[in-house]
Amino acid sequence: MIHTKILGTGSYVPKRVVTNKDMEKIVETSDAWIQSRTGIKSRHMTVDENTSDLSLKAAERAIKDANIDRKDIDLVIVATITGDYPFPAVAQLIQRKLGLNEITAFDVNAACSGFIYALNIADKMIRSGAYKKALIVGADILSKYTDFTDRNTCVLFADAAGAMIIGESDTEKIKKVVTYAKGDLEGFLSMDGYPLKDNFKTPEQVRPFVKMQGSDVFKFATTVFPKVIKELLDLTQTSIDDLSLIVAHQANSRIIDKAARTLAFPTEKMYLNIDRYGNTSAASVPLAIDEAIKSGALKKGDIFATAAFGAGLTWGGALIEL
Repeated sequence: MIHTKILGTGSYVPKRVVTNKDMEKIVETSDAWIQSRTGIKSRHMTVDENTSDLSLKAAERAIKDANIDRKDIDLVIVATITGDYPFPAVAQLIQRKLGLNEITAFDVNAACSGFIYALNIADKMIRSGAYKKALIVGADILSKYTDFTDRNTCVLFADAAGAMIIGESDTEKIKKVVTYAKGDLEGFLSMDGYPLKDNFKTPEQVRPFVKMQGSDVFKFATTVFPKVIKELLDLTQTSIDDLSLIVAHQANSRIIDKAARTLAFPTEKMYLNIDRYGNTSAASVPLAIDEAIKSGALKKGDIFATAAFGAGLTWGGALIEL
């Protein structure tokens, strides 16, 4: 039986830091208001780098961390909702830029849950025996799709990329990955697309931005987050006391705090970096995992859970041993 494991991780954020004080100059808000409702103090936003540029830098760092020959990578999956173009996919752009062989490369659209979806797909593809080493990237530039007159969304979202190399293992390190969706017909978290054409004429349209019904998203997230953690523990017959850390999607510190209380899990073992990065969508989970490993918060042999939730509506999680 083929098992899988993490071989290396990497991440990248744009150089420009936008603080809450900066946001006060853009929209009617305050540092105290933002921190009390989200836990965010600052975030990174790109000026001249697109999603493929962020993805490339995170991928290069993950490849270096894995200490592998990049030519051994035979699968690239990028989770993003903010590709450079509608097509080609970001995965195909970075496959070429990395100088990889002519291999399978594609994008996944599951918003903030995207990286977990990509991990689930790559894990299963490697376990099938058809692939041996996968590069998985979560990257988004939500500043491109944010309305900076809407204080309910513009203070939340930011830009980043996180990457992971996974490969075959003699023992089961990536123990379980699960993903789910419940179609968001109500429009709790969405963005309008291109309009349909009548009589071959393209109607005028105001540029679409991310729209969010915050209270509904909060209720959804605080329900599915602890639920998926409990499911992972049950499926792997693991005790919550065995977890060194829970690395959650960094959407809102209040969501993470509420989930910790629901799970009766120590808040100090819920990894947090939202104060410095904001909500980076698909990049959130791999960025946090990479930072947790590099900082020593996660060490070899540790067991940790990760979970994400987002537009779609989508959610999922993974239980992993380093």
